[in-house]
Amino acid sequence: QLQLVESGGGLVQPGGSLRLSCAASGFNLGSLATGWFRTAPGKAREAVICISRTGGTELYAESVKGRFTISRDNAKNTVYLQMNGLKPEDTAIYYCAAQIAHCSGDAADYEKEHWGRGTQVTVSS
Repeated sequence: QLQLVESGGGLVQPGGSLRLSCAASGFNLGSLATGWFRTAPGKAREAVICISRTGGTELYAESVKGRFTISRDNAKNTVYLQMNGLKPEDTAIYYCAAQIAHCSGDAADYEKEHWGRGTQVTVSS
């Protein structure tokens, strides 16, 4: 059974960087598409970026273009979200989700059992 655990969140000043991790157990992330989503206070969940089984990436949030990148370490069965140039509007709970099919920016395409519990990112001075 696939389980995902996010880590790496925290408080960072504007312009700073964080690297979030999405560690998997019970299944090989290299065989799945893994996406990052975020939920900001008072806002709907937003798709951020996804990495496919073949390593291709899809960016969904234009606001993070040029600042956020996604990668995967198959040996560690972990997907990373590198976030640079953080802005206060990036403050959110960040979730990873995985599915056997292709990347998707629609959260409904990911089974509810295949989500992590999230990690809080707060960007503030």
